[in-house]
Amino acid sequence: MDYKDASLPVSERVEDLLERMTAEEKIGQLIQPFGWKAYTRNDDGTIRITEEFKSQLMEGGIGSLYGTLRADPWTGVTLANGLSPREGAEAVNEIQRYAIEHSRLGIPILFGEECSHGHMAIGATVFPVPLTIGSTWNTELFQSMSRAVAAETRAQGGAATYSPVLDVVRDPRWGRTEETFGEDPHLVAEFAVAAVRGLQGESLDSHDSLLATLKHFAGYGASEGGRNGAPAHIGMRELHEVDLLPFRKAVEAGALSVMTAYNEIDGVPCTSNRYLLQDVLREEWGFDGFVITDCGAIHMLTSGHNTAGSGEEAAAQALKSGVDMEMSGTMFQTHLHQALEQGRITEDDLSKAAGRVLELKFKLGLFDRPYADPAWAERIIGCKGHVALAYQAAAEGIVLLKNEENTLPLDPNVGTIAVIGPNAHAAYNQLGDYTSPQPPGQIITVLEGIRSRLGNTADSRVLYAPGCRIQDDSREGFPHALDCAAEADVIVMVLGGSSARDFGEGTIDLRTGASVVTGHTESDMECGEGIDRSTLTLMGAQLDLLQEIYKLGKPVVVVYINGRPITEPWIDEHIPAIVEAWYPGQEGGSAIADMLFGDVNPSGRLPLSIPKEVGQLPIHYNARRTRGKRYLETDLEPRYPFGYGLSYTEFRYDGLKIEPAVIPIGGEATARIRVTNTGARDGAEVVQLYVSDLAASVTRPEKALKGFQKVFLKAGETQEVIFTICNEQLELIGLDMKPIVEPGEFRIQVGPDSTSGEVASLRVEG
Repeated sequence: MDYKDASLPVSERVEDLLERMTAEEKIGQLIQPFGWKAYTRNDDGTIRITEEFKSQLMEGGIGSLYGTLRADPWTGVTLANGLSPREGAEAVNEIQRYAIEHSRLGIPILFGEECSHGHMAIGATVFPVPLTIGSTWNTELFQSMSRAVAAETRAQGGAATYSPVLDVVRDPRWGRTEETFGEDPHLVAEFAVAAVRGLQGESLDSHDSLLATLKHFAGYGASEGGRNGAPAHIGMRELHEVDLLPFRKAVEAGALSVMTAYNEIDGVPCTSNRYLLQDVLREEWGFDGFVITDCGAIHMLTSGHNTAGSGEEAAAQALKSGVDMEMSGTMFQTHLHQALEQGRITEDDLSKAAGRVLELKFKLGLFDRPYADPAWAERIIGCKGHVALAYQAAAEGIVLLKNEENTLPLDPNVGTIAVIGPNAHAAYNQLGDYTSPQPPGQIITVLEGIRSRLGNTADSRVLYAPGCRIQDDSREGFPHALDCAAEADVIVMVLGGSSARDFGEGTIDLRTGASVVTGHTESDMECGEGIDRSTLTLMGAQLDLLQEIYKLGKPVVVVYINGRPITEPWIDEHIPAIVEAWYPGQEGGSAIADMLFGDVNPSGRLPLSIPKEVGQLPIHYNARRTRGKRYLETDLEPRYPFGYGLSYTEFRYDGLKIEPAVIPIGGEATARIRVTNTGARDGAEVVQLYVSDLAASVTRPEKALKGFQKVFLKAGETQEVIFTICNEQLELIGLDMKPIVEPGEFRIQVGPDSTSGEVASLRVEG
């Protein structure tokens, strides 16, 4: 059998295998049942494969399993009934071995896992969410983090991940804002490339490489009203310039899997959008991987979008439009054979889709080396090196929004510190959505980080009170919180939101701050997938608690832990120091504590604009010049602009030069600028380059990010930062919907954020 000959080209092996397959076996390659339902765990950590899985395998095969090692309240997999890193690898091996040995052709299974900010399995490292990563503006760090995620996942047999999320967020009320890198297509595109390089590595068949899946294709972050899966009202030019750019760059970097979005664009669901999946993705961009749906998306074609009147019609629409695999639905499994009999699809359609799936299985090395190494899984998952990466990502992602009168950093000898708020000591609130159950002591909270930083004196100097919950209006915790605050010399208020699902960890006694084990969690979830909001204010009694504590006249620092921006004008106006940490992951408490005490100089910069109030939305910095006039009640300027963030030192920009100042179309110029650390502390600065096209054949954004570099400067040090400006930085989508560079004047801005910096001119001549 040629397909088993590893010396032959992949194309020949695929062709040989397809010729041997029945229509049912081809359909089997296009389905992906829930992996955690394929087995049950025995008391000794071994597994028993279910009869349902065996039966489905015999009926036509199973191409892929979803979330075999996923652990969370949705799957019902807990610390008690879940698998350790070694056990997980052994379980995947057993399932794989059964599939190979008990199917007619011995085709291996592709195990797909969730890895939004770490492998979603018990024991894996929990990194900061993508919004925190976007705030680092450090793509090299993210590439290293992605390599770590790939290593941990592949060590257990997972060969594909459903990340990175490349949605460009346009309305942060959307609950999945935390999963994005921000509001700018160039910033998202740079992280997209880093993700593909990090996850897929040098070779897909490596023991530490993972198939990256770009999602959600496309326009998912531009949904109406920030509601999950709502229509995206996008013109074709904006679609290509904004929403599709990160996907195109990731495909150019070698990405080989794409996931369709739930939403529709101009009446056409993305799951059956031939223009997106065939014309753009495959024909224009040359994508040669496979396309997978989001969970249950094909079913929405009959119940939701209602573009199909039957299951057969829905399955045919998706397949004919370019979908190759259905994630965790039953439409392909149930209806594709009937669609074939009805003539809605052909066997050639099945062969194309199955061939794409099989080709990736060969490239991943699954036919030749299908099994994981349990000993390696035990060593690499959650290792010290990965924990250190999680800390660095959290530390670099913290954004200092306000620091009047040098309130920060705190003096370690300040005296008594009160750490107050619902997120001060709530481990799961620090992690974001798509998180597995965590063993005790795995997550370092802000309270624990501060206590650890102060060492032996912490017991007598650090007071704690939750004060209130995220959503509950109860004030029963106020007296204890006010008592703690009254005794303190400085107060750290840890407020924000939560994407924590019910992990059965119990609750907190607001009157004492003690943990109460109840067998369920009193859910405070106000962010995450499917949790969209109509406002961006703090929920519950949080603002009331802060205002009561503020009346004591003590120094107050606010630390936000959350998955979307917070708009609270009173806090912005009254609190001298405000820190935005988003969901910083398992090491977040240590990183925040080190930043508060000055061991870490904050270098995070905002990857999205924070409005003054929700009525300003949408408020992304790169709006077109024609965005309209101001409101009666307020202007169109954000509270904190895109790219903004403070440091414990100061940076000076000077000497911007564009050389040459005039270039032809297709030519190249360099932008050079000197950046000096004028303060007394070492620090990192994010140098940002923006381009404005002053006159064009179509309306343009007032400015657009086209380059950035994160540079470390010692106190007093000067460094010249150089950017290249060429077609990529100057082009637009013209009247004919083709990329073009038009002659004319361009304004080049280089500085610390989207609103300030040195400015120079560049002229392009035709």
